[in-house]
Amino acid sequence: MIKLGTLFSGIGAVEQALKRLNIEHEIVFACDNGDIEIDYDQDIEMKKVKSMNTKEEQKEYVDNLYKMKTRKQNHVKQSYLANYKIDPNDFHLDVKLLDGTKYQGQVDLLVGGSPCQSFSTVGFQGGLEDTRGTLFYEYARIVKETKPKVFIYENVRGLTTHDKGKTWVVMQEVFEELGYNINQSIIDAKDYGIPQTRRRLFVVAFRKDINLKNTFKFPNKKELEFYLPDLLINNVKEGNFISKNSKIKLIKEPGIIEDKYFLSPKLEKYVMSTGTKTFYQKVEIDLKIARTVLSTMGNRHRAGIDNYMTLNGKIRMLTEREAHRLMGFPDDYQIVVSRAQAYKQAGNSIVVDVMLNILLEIEKTNVFKF
Repeated sequence: MIKLGTLFSGIGAVEQALKRLNIEHEIVFACDNGDIEIDYDQDIEMKKVKSMNTKEEQKEYVDNLYKMKTRKQNHVKQSYLANYKIDPNDFHLDVKLLDGTKYQGQVDLLVGGSPCQSFSTVGFQGGLEDTRGTLFYEYARIVKETKPKVFIYENVRGLTTHDKGKTWVVMQEVFEELGYNINQSIIDAKDYGIPQTRRRLFVVAFRKDINLKNTFKFPNKKELEFYLPDLLINNVKEGNFISKNSKIKLIKEPGIIEDKYFLSPKLEKYVMSTGTKTFYQKVEIDLKIARTVLSTMGNRHRAGIDNYMTLNGKIRMLTEREAHRLMGFPDDYQIVVSRAQAYKQAGNSIVVDVMLNILLEIEKTNVFKF
């Protein structure tokens, strides 16, 4: 059994990958603030949290802090708890106030990313401390405190050139300092079974004290077996996009697209425009391979940015279910939030099939017994 911890957990790409692979696992903890920001003195609050004896006391304190500071709902938590088996006491709201020492020795695999932020220091002088004040610091701190056998870190591909490459240099050195051998690659979702152009940086790191049976290698690219038009609800009705033996299977049976997804003449004119002289976009719809699914796609961007399809001579946007399909989530994944939140959560996720293929390569190292 793999014991899993996730940070910036979102709607659970690695959890879904493990489910599709039918790998026995336990979710030790998850953490996501649902993009809710509250104001507090981190040093003071973390000191209070650290003074508490149990993780249950710590969680109750942080939860109450959020209740006092905001009335906003954590929609990510709502989606996560609806789809995965986890003790609610182990779903945390704030990585900055998460005490990883309470989970030390309990996590085999840690997965997550963090926003791309510059570091104020020049060069790598103070190690991990150089990154304080950023969410990367919190990610690295949890790695240090939980000491997983393996961690997977995901971020935008631009991270490697961020701040003229300095940010990524420091991050790699921090990972090395924490005692891990890192492997890195830019991976595109369309090379691993999902018809979406989505290039992301993945880091797969193994604790240096673990002797691996085989060297880790990133998965080989694969030919697409289906394309964007194939997964649309008008071709594959809801419930017919399924996972069988870890692979996506499409059961061809037409479904109905509701009127709300079709563009009005006024909106169609905007969507199909090329933009301005300073921001020109090539207008293309009915693509075989989707553009990157955006968290803001519910805002109906122009066709040079978003994905639109033609049905019976009318232009429509993708449904929230189709957006989830483009992230590798079968139709048994429950969408329990509003349309706007569903688009946002899909666009913020890691592609499940990418994570699935990485897990299969990790299996070959024999670091886990699947």
